Amino acid sequence: MADEDETKHLTVMMTEMVTKMQVLLDKQHELGENISKIAEAVYNPDSGLYARLSRLDARLDTLEAWKNNNVRLVWIIATATGGLLASTAWQVIF
Repeated sequence: MADEDETKHLTVMMTEMVTKMQVLLDKQHELGENISKIAEAVYNPDSGLYARLSRLDARLDTLEAWKNNNVRLVWIIATATGGLLASTAWQVIF
């Protein structure tokens, strides 16, 4: 009787272990698929993360060049305006 109960108990434990191992294998397979998707998203040369970062860097370079040109223009206008104000003040005073 004790051997029969022990055999049933071992059978139940083995069945649970096999079920849990199958769940682990399924999860491992799912994890492998997710890692493949992540690698594809990162390294795809046309639409991956690196390609998007490269396009973003190009846009930032363009914006920085635009900003530098506008700052240069503002300084030219400010200097010209200051010169005209100084010239007008000099003519009014003398």
